[in-house]
Amino acid sequence: MSREELVSRLKKALNQSRFEHVLRVEKMAIKLAKLNDVDVELASIGGLVHDYAKQRPDEDFINAIHKYHLDDNLLNYGNAIWHGEVGYLFVQHELGIQNIDILNAVKHHTVGAKYMSKLEQIVYMADYIEMGRDFPGVDDARKITFNNLGLGVAYQTKHTLDYLISNNKSVYPKTIDTYNEWVVNSKVK
Repeated sequence: MSREELVSRLKKALNQSRFEHVLRVEKMAIKLAKLNDVDVELASIGGLVHDYAKQRPDEDFINAIHKYHLDDNLLNYGNAIWHGEVGYLFVQHELGIQNIDILNAVKHHTVGAKYMSKLEQIVYMADYIEMGRDFPGVDDARKITFNNLGLGVAYQTKHTLDYLISNNKSVYPKTIDTYNEWVVNSKVK
């Protein structure tokens, strides 16, 4: 579908605030794609659709976890994890997006992964540093990411894990895998 058709579908699926967020993520993803020699159209689509499933009812995710025989451990988490780890299936089946790199970017934009393509890293970081974000450290995250995308991934992963632990929140196991790979083992080049 065209960008206009995709944007129209997103506007119907998301509230105004979330819709404006995905437009800012798209803009940041395009900027990061240009800096990292990644296909701008793929970055645009990934940025737009990353939160497509964000505002769906829990029942949709629970049904999808069962229907697609996903890891039952997902049932112990909620939308913060589900809209990526399960949401990519809605992007694939409802929006007709079949590009595996875009689908993986949606799947991994919340908790990361041991291996992430440049596009996956871009969507992961664009969501974190889009210009509407305002939290302690976001300016540092932007500077680091503009200079070295992989170091940005490491920065976000470390700070997200610090936040979860400091606030006694559960940590999805894949987040720890991402931390071990990108921060401890530093596969950053």
